[in-house]
Amino acid sequence: MATTRFRSSFFVLIIVACLCFSGLGPARGQSRRPKNVQVAVRAKWEGTPVLLEAGELLSKEWKDLYWEFIDVWDKIEKDEPDTYSAKDCLKRIVKLGSVLLSDPLASLFEFSLTLRSASPRLQLYRQLAEESLASFPPSDDGTSADGGTVVETSELKKSDPLLVGRNPSSPSGKCCWVDTGGRLFFDVSELQLWIRSIPASAGDSFQQPELFDFDHIHFNSRAGSHVAILYGAIGTDCFKEFHTALVIAAKEGQVKYVVRPVLPSGCESEVHHCVAVGARESLNLGGYGVELALKNMEYKAMDDSTIKKGVTLEDPRTEDLSQEVRGFIFSKLLERKPELTSEIMAFRDYLLSSTISDTLDVWELKDLGHQTAQRIVQASNPIQAMLEINQNFPSVVSSLSRMKLNDSVKEEITTNQRMIPPGKSLMALNGAILNVEDIDLYMLVDLVQQELLLADQLSKLKVPQSTIRRLLSTMSPQESNTFRVDFRSANVHFLNNLEEDAMYKRWRSNLNEILMPVFPGQLRYIRKNLFHAVYAIDPASRCGLEAVDMIISLYENNVPVRFGLLLYSSNFLKKIELTGGELHSSATERTEDKSSVIIRLFLYIKENYGVQTAFQFLSNVNRLHLESEDISEAPEMHHVEGAFVDTLLPKARSHPQDMLLKLLKDQTYKESSHESSMSVFKLGLSQMKCPLLMNGLVADSTEEALMNAMNDELPRIQEQVYYGHITSRTDVLDKFLSEGGISRYNPQIIAEGKEKPRFTSLMSAVLGEESVINDINYLHSPNTVDDLKPVTQLLVVDITTRAGLKLLHEGIRYLMEGSKVSRLGVLFTASQDVDLSSLLFVRAFEVTVSSYGHKKNALTCLDHITSYYEQKYVFPSSGEVESPQIFLDKIYELVDSNGLSLKAYKSTLPELSIEDMKIYLSKVAQFLFRQLRIESGVNAVITNGRVMIPSEGTFISHDLQLLESVEYKQRIKHIVDIIEEVEWQEADPDLLTSKFVSDVIMCVSSAMATRDRSSESARFEILSDKYSAVIIENEHSSVHIDAVIDPLSPIGQKVASLLNVLKKYIQPSLRMVLNPLSSLVDLPLKNYYRYVVPTMDDFSCTDYTVPGPKAFFANMPLSKTLTLNLDVPEPWLVEPVIAVHDMDNILLENLGDTRTMQAVFELEAVVLTGHCSEKDHEPPRGLQLILGTKSMPHLVDTIVMANLGYWQMKASPGVWYLQLAPGRSSELYALKEGGVGNENKHFSKRITLDDFRGKVVHLEVMKRKGMEHEKLLLSSDDDSQSRGREKGSRDGWNANFLKWATGFIGGNGKSKKGGNTAVAKKGKGGRHGRTINIFSIASGHLYERFLRIMILSVLKNTQRPVKFWFIKNYLSPQFKDVIPHMAEEYGFEYELVTYKWPTWLHKQKEKQRIIWAYKILFLDVIFPISLEKVIFVDADQIVRADMGELYDMDIKGRPLAYTPFCDNNKDMDGYRFWSQGFWKEHLRGRAYHISALYVVDLVKFRETAAGDNLRVFYETLSKDPNSLSNLDQDLPNYAQHTVPIFSLPQEWLWCESWCGNATKSKAKTIDLCNNPMTKEPKLQGARRIVPEWVDLDSEARRFTAKILGEELESEEKVVAAPVQPEPQSSQPDVDLESKAEL
Repeated sequence: MATTRFRSSFFVLIIVACLCFSGLGPARGQSRRPKNVQVAVRAKWEGTPVLLEAGELLSKEWKDLYWEFIDVWDKIEKDEPDTYSAKDCLKRIVKLGSVLLSDPLASLFEFSLTLRSASPRLQLYRQLAEESLASFPPSDDGTSADGGTVVETSELKKSDPLLVGRNPSSPSGKCCWVDTGGRLFFDVSELQLWIRSIPASAGDSFQQPELFDFDHIHFNSRAGSHVAILYGAIGTDCFKEFHTALVIAAKEGQVKYVVRPVLPSGCESEVHHCVAVGARESLNLGGYGVELALKNMEYKAMDDSTIKKGVTLEDPRTEDLSQEVRGFIFSKLLERKPELTSEIMAFRDYLLSSTISDTLDVWELKDLGHQTAQRIVQASNPIQAMLEINQNFPSVVSSLSRMKLNDSVKEEITTNQRMIPPGKSLMALNGAILNVEDIDLYMLVDLVQQELLLADQLSKLKVPQSTIRRLLSTMSPQESNTFRVDFRSANVHFLNNLEEDAMYKRWRSNLNEILMPVFPGQLRYIRKNLFHAVYAIDPASRCGLEAVDMIISLYENNVPVRFGLLLYSSNFLKKIELTGGELHSSATERTEDKSSVIIRLFLYIKENYGVQTAFQFLSNVNRLHLESEDISEAPEMHHVEGAFVDTLLPKARSHPQDMLLKLLKDQTYKESSHESSMSVFKLGLSQMKCPLLMNGLVADSTEEALMNAMNDELPRIQEQVYYGHITSRTDVLDKFLSEGGISRYNPQIIAEGKEKPRFTSLMSAVLGEESVINDINYLHSPNTVDDLKPVTQLLVVDITTRAGLKLLHEGIRYLMEGSKVSRLGVLFTASQDVDLSSLLFVRAFEVTVSSYGHKKNALTCLDHITSYYEQKYVFPSSGEVESPQIFLDKIYELVDSNGLSLKAYKSTLPELSIEDMKIYLSKVAQFLFRQLRIESGVNAVITNGRVMIPSEGTFISHDLQLLESVEYKQRIKHIVDIIEEVEWQEADPDLLTSKFVSDVIMCVSSAMATRDRSSESARFEILSDKYSAVIIENEHSSVHIDAVIDPLSPIGQKVASLLNVLKKYIQPSLRMVLNPLSSLVDLPLKNYYRYVVPTMDDFSCTDYTVPGPKAFFANMPLSKTLTLNLDVPEPWLVEPVIAVHDMDNILLENLGDTRTMQAVFELEAVVLTGHCSEKDHEPPRGLQLILGTKSMPHLVDTIVMANLGYWQMKASPGVWYLQLAPGRSSELYALKEGGVGNENKHFSKRITLDDFRGKVVHLEVMKRKGMEHEKLLLSSDDDSQSRGREKGSRDGWNANFLKWATGFIGGNGKSKKGGNTAVAKKGKGGRHGRTINIFSIASGHLYERFLRIMILSVLKNTQRPVKFWFIKNYLSPQFKDVIPHMAEEYGFEYELVTYKWPTWLHKQKEKQRIIWAYKILFLDVIFPISLEKVIFVDADQIVRADMGELYDMDIKGRPLAYTPFCDNNKDMDGYRFWSQGFWKEHLRGRAYHISALYVVDLVKFRETAAGDNLRVFYETLSKDPNSLSNLDQDLPNYAQHTVPIFSLPQEWLWCESWCGNATKSKAKTIDLCNNPMTKEPKLQGARRIVPEWVDLDSEARRFTAKILGEELESEEKVVAAPVQPEPQSSQPDVDLESKAEL
């Protein structure tokens, strides 16, 4: 005890001595108290009730849980006391929800609730609720159903069109209503009257409300019933009343009951506190990172204005004194010596402020990465240690660098880095690679949730835990996108043979030449049949004959391709389709069509005169058709006869006319002609328009498509040649088609388009006790009934339609043809009222399958019964339907004739209960609607969860075989391999039949197909993990994380937080190999970082508020300048809304008495992105897209880039409709949906945005008929047109291209101007003429101050209207507050625009480089299409001339115009890098231009794809850290050979650094360039260089102070930034701002 007391006193003495020595007493310590920084991000929409969010989260697990939760809450709520806080409410909701879930899912449910991840879904419901209320006109007194908020809503929509889904006000004080499409019900008794009056049929005169996949449809609802949508909130009295009434109505089959949870504004006070928790305040979000980066202040670019005395929002949280600081734990010291509190705290503050380091000596840096890895691995909690190190790196780097390094750690890391690059980070969840750069908390929670849900379902199927882990970690085979159609047959007519024909004898036969490099587009002439182009054509069609002409032209031009034809008759195939795909004599007896005649004549000529003459015959047919004045699509018979005579006349011994008559009369080659057509029918090619098969790969018939197909095929052939798989003796076609050929092509099945196949999990259906799917009896191919059947084909058959019975026929035929791995089940539905005969058919079918399914003749019997039923009862030929008794007798007869026992039929069929059968059909329809979203009357095929609605074209048994083959190979086989090895210990041995295992495979494969995961994997196991890895074992967990992480990287900062979340909530097994950079020469991290993870503590424990999560930086360095940046999920667009201080230049010692600096950002939008493609063509560059709602289709718009066909738009949670813009885009193009083009100009694609993760939309378009050769962008022909356009004419640009776009992505939809035009003219000197558009960008208070001065200098030198365009991303809230008033006062317009950095474009890390990039990379897409020209002016520029002169200048048809650098200040010669070395050689005499001022001709810029070219150059160059050091300037100068620049006269830009004082008097603009020699501070230079600057500054600051209500000091001096020690590193930091205009 005495020893402890002595030690404690000794430490205190040390502390006091240190304080005295350091000069820190209590008073001085108080003034240097550490400061904090706090950052929050809130949603733009109003807060949403947590209770309703819980319901949404539960329905994600399983739809029925939503209804269980309603019932549970209803029961519990009655005895709930009123003394709860928000935190207590949350705990209660979590407890109730968790009861419905298994353990790991319950834990994740709790976290998802604190994360508020379901809030966007509720915001979407608000949008639908508002639309529901707005769909009924207001009453006579001007009020609407929503209680008189019509005006307010419309005003809101004008100011922010994207927030159409705001929380609607309670209509007339009501908190719930029911929408039936025809009217709204606010009263339960009125609703019940309506329900009682519902007719039996759903065929209403009014349109029923549209339903969506996310809707909560009550499980008793029946397909085809009237829709009744309840808008209201669980926990309200009205909800309970409506819910009770609607559940009863749904059970009785009267309504399809849907709930859309909404708590209207104004109803919060009407409900219990827990119901409204979360809805009363703004929604603070988590799931993003915040960094405070140490800033290099070489140029001292800080505003010298007085520090703002704005609102201070102190954070209530106290500092954590239990954290160790340089070996001291201050909480214990304070416990022991409370009387020395002030001295101890001052000493702690001193230690904290002295630990910050942004530089180290090179020898200290060398092993820093290895030392960090060692510290992490040796920690008791490695993930927490990694978190603390990389998120506070400047504070811990000194102690890390002094740590003794274990050589084993270094050796293992070095060994691993032979297999993976140093610093590379990778991460995989259950084997599937995650994009570690883009991963965020919302995405990770979704991915983990789907893994846990699947594991939970598998365990309910009695699958052992070890097998579950194997199944979850198994990877599907790489999905093939190269399905080859095996067309090999005698019906293919090849024109040439490169290996044998004499015309190719001079060509080389060395295959290795294909590996030699050639110029792009150059063909390789090798005497080998490498490319086989076979066209399937109808020779009587225009496209078929054009294809023949193209083939002959290419052949004659020695294109190295083997050409061939597959001929068919379209009319003959139509007859075949009518007969069910069979070649009946009736189909061949009728009059022969032209196509069949041409095929027969072709075969005759080929056999007697050779294949080349036969091809010439087809070409002659086309020639004669084109020469005639006949404008029909197809040639006439006299064209065919004439071509035959013309072709054979020079060659025939007898007159061709006689031979022609004989051939037509004798029907010679008729059988071969029919066989040729049948071969095309069986291949599935007849539905396509003259398709090309390139080595079996399907493409269009155009020459461009042929060349694209050759280019696509070339790398595959090269790879095979390189590895020796193709040699001079290999038959390339046989090899490709034997290895991967399919016997039939069906684009629906192969899913070659952008539309992904639709999958649904059958797991919950099988696990449900009363599920229809468990009652299905399956049909099997003969003699395979006891075999395991991995593929389950479920046919959904409407027994009242021809298409349904046709599908059933094909299903039976499919099994009769033999399938060893597949079984077939049938689900019968009826779209119309069914009679007794139909019910007899269904029952007879079921009896046959259940009692005699194993018998050989069962399939034949069913086929006969189906045929008889179709002929006599569905489509009777006589028009009279036979009685059910006759049908019953016929069934007995057919059963008996097929050798089956009649006993089961006679005991079942005569006593058939019509009511029971109708209930059964209703149950099936209900199952199909709820589980599979299949409406009644739809025929479908479900293959292990893949739902396919066969198109109206022919769907035959071969398609089912193709479906089986594709699905088994890609999704099922690897699962079968695992399931077959399972030892079923928990399952009843009597149940372990082949049916049980087949059911398991069906469930598992269907559930796994719905997973959203990458198909990429990596071999993490090859890396050693003894000394440099963190391993956490948990054999009971279904989630395993593999990771390779550089702990000292931005990715490491984020991943550490994400892993910490997973560790806390789901305890995964983890293997993390640390992979730091070796031999560092600079600090890898120069920032503090916080990742915002919400917890239960974000809910108040004293009242009902939810403050929400925030990023909190405690004890930040006082004398270092910091820059604040956000690291948000990729789709988020955020902007600051509260920030008193300069976020670019944070100097905490200037905060005064304020302890915590606060900033609040707002999630302005969730970005909707996508890629637009046109099959076999380049992306449609310049295509205009619009997005909106049904009532307002054009809210935002954008254009498609050439780069990957990329586009983006701002959106918010809701249901949106995307379509082509009116004008040229919709005139030339149509959207394709499901592979089919829609000619309706107003056709739109529905997009649902209901989470924080945004959406990537793949759009496919096609040219409209007759527009195939039209260009989307009409270019100006010459400079005179260009000049004319600049004077106001738009001849050089399509007028429609300009009409439509009034607002753009990023723009807030409306331009802002100071008053109306009249006010501007009268009050501001009568501005008139063509508007000058000026674009600028600023970040930080200093540059915003410069920007205001620049605006004034422009306005004071012109009488023309001016519109300013500002990049919104980096403007402070103060600037956005001031600019509308400034626009009003000075009479100018302005607009704020923004563009989210595309994911595929190489990202910049530093804020300054990102700002530079925005100056140049997105000029073609960031402005509205209607804007023709814009001038960029740097914020720190002062304008002395009329900018109208520059705006009107003829820039000679160039897209860009810049001013070249001056060269008359000889003192700067040593800094002119462009006059020597690389730049001198690259420029080849061209000027190097300065980027502070430039003109963009946006019309020419878009016409010439300048933006796309600049992005390509950027992508190529930016990955090299040594290139584009001056991004906004280097890029256009480097690219000027491709994107030409017009050089402006020198007087348009003067800056002292480069130009010298001799030319200053002529300067039209003065730029405050940084001087790399003197490094003079910006403000000091501005006052010295520009005489008028002080007056302009005073005017701007007086105006700003007046608007913001601040006091302006009369005199201010230039405040020098604090002097910081010079970096000691061998490669000192370069201040990016110093390069801004070098």
